[in-house]
This record gives sequence, C-alpha cells and structure tokens, in this order.
Amino acid sequence: MDKTNISELFGSLVFDDREMRARLSEEVYASLKKTIDENVKLDENVADAVAEEMKNWAIEHGATHYTHWFQPLTGVTAEKHDSFIEPTADGGVVMEFSGKELIKGEPDASSFPSGGLRATFEARGYTAWDPTSFAFIKDHTLCIPTAFCSYSGEALDKKTPLLRSMQAINRQAMRILKLFGTEAKYVKTSVGAEQEYFLVDKQVFARRPDLKYTGRTLFGAMPPKGQEMDDHYFGVIKPRVAEFMEDLNQELWKLGILAKTEHNEVAPAQHELAPIYSTTNIATDSNQLTMEIMKKVAAKHGMECLLHEKPFAGVNGSGKHNNWSIATDTGINLLSPGETPYENAQFLLFLCAVIQAVDDYQDLLRLSVATAGNDHRLGANEAPPAIISVFLGEELTGILEAIKNDTSYQGKEEVKMKLGVHALPRFSRDTTDRNRTSPFAFTGNKFEFRSLGSSNSIACCNIMLNSAVAESLRQYADELEQAEDFQTALHDLIRRVITDHQRILFDGNGYGEEWIKEATEVRGLSNLRTTADAMPRLLDEKNKEMLIRHKVFTESEIHSRCEIMLENYVKTVNIEGLTMVDMVRKNYLPAMERYIFRLAQTTSLMREVSPNIKVNYEVSTMERLSELTDSILEAVEALEKALATFKTFENVFESSEFVRDDMLPAMDTLRKFVDEAEMLTSQRDWPFPSYGQLLFSVN
Repeated sequence: MDKTNISELFGSLVFDDREMRARLSEEVYASLKKTIDENVKLDENVADAVAEEMKNWAIEHGATHYTHWFQPLTGVTAEKHDSFIEPTADGGVVMEFSGKELIKGEPDASSFPSGGLRATFEARGYTAWDPTSFAFIKDHTLCIPTAFCSYSGEALDKKTPLLRSMQAINRQAMRILKLFGTEAKYVKTSVGAEQEYFLVDKQVFARRPDLKYTGRTLFGAMPPKGQEMDDHYFGVIKPRVAEFMEDLNQELWKLGILAKTEHNEVAPAQHELAPIYSTTNIATDSNQLTMEIMKKVAAKHGMECLLHEKPFAGVNGSGKHNNWSIATDTGINLLSPGETPYENAQFLLFLCAVIQAVDDYQDLLRLSVATAGNDHRLGANEAPPAIISVFLGEELTGILEAIKNDTSYQGKEEVKMKLGVHALPRFSRDTTDRNRTSPFAFTGNKFEFRSLGSSNSIACCNIMLNSAVAESLRQYADELEQAEDFQTALHDLIRRVITDHQRILFDGNGYGEEWIKEATEVRGLSNLRTTADAMPRLLDEKNKEMLIRHKVFTESEIHSRCEIMLENYVKTVNIEGLTMVDMVRKNYLPAMERYIFRLAQTTSLMREVSPNIKVNYEVSTMERLSELTDSILEAVEALEKALATFKTFENVFESSEFVRDDMLPAMDTLRKFVDEAEMLTSQRDWPFPSYGQLLFSVN
C-alpha cells in the first residue's frame, strides 16, 4: 500500500460510521446511531436493513463467511464461522444474511469456563450483537463483536460486564453534571492501552519447550549483557523489527486501530506500541485484535511475539498501561482542570471520585490485573508494586493539601481555596511528572493504571475502575442533590474526601522497602502480592454489594469469575511445573551426565599422557556438576511430589494457596540449581538455546 494512501487504508476493513452513513437510509442510520451514542435499546426493525448492507459491504471486500466474535473468560477471543451461502430450489446458492443472524448466535458453550454457572450438559450459549463496536473483516470473515451469555442469561464473557460498567458510570456522572448545569447527553470513558512485547527469532523459540508450552522461560542463566546499559531503550530500531512494525501498523490501520507510537523498550528484544484513545469497549476490542495480529505478523517475519508478563527472569517484564479518562459527548474531558472556577470545581469533584474509588476498592483494582504471569512482574524491573497507590504530582498534591487544610495555595499566586468563590489556579499539565513506580498516576488529563500485565484483557481493570468511580459519584450525587447550599456542600464534600482518602496518595519511590512498611503498617493499605492473595477479595461483601448495586455483575457471576480466575492461576502453574519436570528429566539431567562423562574421559586421557598435567578445571567442574545433579534430582522429585499433591485438591481456594506456598517455591529451587549447572556446562552440550541466544536473536 502506497504510504500516501494511508487515509484510504485506515478503517478500510471496518463497517464504521462512514460506511453506515453512506449505505443505510437516513431513518435506519439515525436509529442505529442513537443506540450507539446514547446507549438506548436497539430497534430490532432496523436489524434486517443493517444486516443486508453489512453483508454487501463484506462481500465486496472478499468475505465469504461471518462470525460472532466474542471474548469468553479464557482471556482470548473466540469465533465460529458460518458462510453467507443459502441453497436455492434450482440447486444453486445465494448469499444471505438476516437481521436475526446479525443480532443473535448460538455457539456451543460446553468447553468455555463458566465457574459453575451451568452444568456441562447445558451446553448452549448465546452471542448478542454489540452495535456500539464496529464490525470488521479479518481473514475474509465478517467479524461481528458480540456479548456472550449462558442459556439462563448469565454473562460468560468480558464484554457484557464492561458495557454494564460503562452504563453505571454514565448514569452517575450525568447526575453530577446536572448539578453543575453542564450540558451533555451522555458520558463515556476512554482508554488508550500501551502494549509491551518481546520479539525473538522463531527458530530459536522453537527449540525452547518452556516458551512453547507456557510463554515464559522456566530456566535460563543471565547472559553477560542484559539491559544494564539502557542502550536498547528508545534506540535505533533494527531493520527486521522495523519491517515487522511497518506491516503491523498497516494491518492495524486497516481495522481502524489507532496505532501511533512504537519504540524499543528497556530490555533487549522488548518493544512497545501505543494507540490513540478510543471509547473503552472499542479500545478493549482493539487491544485483543492487536495482540492477535502481533503474533500473526511476527510469524510472517520469522519471529515469535511474546506477550507473557515475564518471559525472561532478571530483565524488564512486559506491562500494558491503561490510560483512562472520562468525557462528555460534547468533548469536555472531566479530568481536565479547565480555565474557569466552575470547571475547576467540577474537575476536582471528579478527581476526588477517582481518588476515593482507588482507595475504597484498591483490592478490586489489584485483583483485576492478577494472573500467574503478572505475579512475576509486579514489584520487579520497571513495574509498579502490588500495593495500589495514587500519584498526583507536586502541584496538584499541593492544591489538594491547601483545600484539606483550608489554607492558601502557594503556587503561581496565593489563592484561598474556597471552591466556587475563588478560582483554582490553572496549573501546567507537564508538572504532573510520571512516577514510574506508581501503579496509578495522574498524567495531566487522565489516569494511567500501570499494573496490567502485557497479556491481560483491559476489560477487567476497566470494569472495576468504572464501577468504583460510579460508586463514588453515586454517593456524591446523593449528598449534593439534598444540599440546601450547593457551593458550601460541594466545598465541604471535596475537603472531606481529600482528608478521608489521604492515605492512598503517594508520590515517592514505590520500590523502597520503607514504602511497603509505611503502606501496610501505617496507612493500612493492602499488599496482595499474588493472585492467590488477591482474587478471593472479589467475594468480600463490600465488593459484591457495590458491583451488584450498579448491576455490573450478579452474585452468581461474581462467584463464577473468582473461581475461573483462580482455576486459570493454578492450571497455569501446574502446566509450568509439568514442563519443568519434563525438561529436567528428558534433557537437562541427561545433558549434564553426558558432559560429566566427557570430562571424565578427558581427565583420564590427560592423566595417561602425564601425571603432571593439571586437571583442576575438569575435576572441580565434575565435582560441582555431580553435586548439582544430586540437588536437581532431589528438587525435581520434590516438585513431582507437589504436582501429585496438587491433583488431590478439589477446592480451588485451597489449591491456589498450595500453588503459592509449595509449588512455586519448589519450582524456584529447581530452577536455581539448573541455572547454575548451565554456567558450568559447555554450550555444545547444553540442550536448549541460552538467554543470550534468545534475547539477541533478532538482528
């Protein structure tokens, strides 16, 4: 594609607003647009007209099939393809697609996670068209974004509760805007999800069973050079990677995905892609597609795209920064300070809503990013700690401090912080410096939630964030709607919220041991280090009550998700443990034995030549490798015993605790011995590519 035609390329495989406006009648378009923009109920009478034009457009672009594209609780997307063809009486076929087929599908749901929401024999599930997310063409198939539910109506996907959370925050935000007299039809949250990833040569990747089975290296000694020099960060992009990025951009642009920024990240072989903002549910769809397309494009270039949060121990892990904001249909960013006192007061109230939400529901935000992979990343290289806190920057922190203490703000000018009477000074956005150790940072007109793992669906954290902020806004609206003096009540409310939730604000070094002690012992913040620690908190009464109150989840859906996420955690670690045993038994121990035997032969031959020949290297290496062989054998037997015990658990809460307390430590012990043995064994005898070969495989 000629680069001058990027404007024509962008969105060319999306049935977007441009296509709908051009192809649908004014009446049908207006009805559908109202559903998309204002979240009103879909008029089923327009479905046939939309389906006909959607089919015609898809066929013009080479599509022969359609699918209801959905996001089950597996963490990836799912699709079942049906062709457009229908038989005719004369033995031919016609291309048909009805409104009924557009609106609803019936995939077999028997093998998707349900967390007990249905029995195995209740296999039927339903997909329902989400008209707020545009249909698109992928691999000659019309993909229709849909929600996915069980036969009895419970949500079995990530899209449904995300849409519910967007409704919840819209409902409560509109109550607040009405009090301020701000004109708006609706409020929507927007997200830009930065995506980190690794690229390694496919041939080298293929020789690592742990990467193939688990997505991360379960063994591997550090190479002489890692990321110590910071020379890869923002460095010149290698030609092979640049070609990958160029192709990736074109594929994403065709699908209307606003990929904009690309660069080398900190670790060797690590890179990042950042998009422009889009509405949260569309951004979620786009990010799922981005991860899928990254892998496809990488394969075309002879590479493998690694999306695991910690594919290599000892170097930077991969995250996904969730840049979240909230705005009206008229374009007012409710997290932008504005230029007038009235706007500033409104901004401060929404700012307070986010601060309170993060404090009140820090456990929900933490568990929304909890996975076996992300447990290895949080608190490690270039990742925030497991403790959730909010970073505001020096100037905004000073403003809130002045409000809390009812004192003058010592900024550009001394101003008494009486909201609605004196102006909040307009402050520069660039003073909200990004604290790289903060999990939740204000960055001018948005919040950046940095705890997500690179393979996470962004739906999960945005469900919790939207819901928690909606709850703060609900409480504010209930109070302010009853106030006799709005301005006084507003001032008192903001001051109280700042005072009550001061503990969640932290601008210092999140990596320091002193912060962990202060956060947990002085401030009383949660430190949920692992998935096994975090996920059960979903069932806390305060969390269930809030999510049910805003109709984001039913109680049965909450219990099912807790069970599913914990099952995913324990199954992931179980697969890793089995892979370690397989590699040690079949490869590492035999390789060490062969090398020891070769050293023994060499030593014997050298001594035959002359008893004066020094064999210190050979003897000392054999002795240490022999000791390590015994240690590895003992460690692998201990891991095998743990894996056998794991099978005996029927309760997922008990099995997750066993994984955390017994299996993972056993795996760490085994790895320590194997990695030491790698440093003593010749590269010729070592069975798998080293870290150095992996990290520097793409030239």
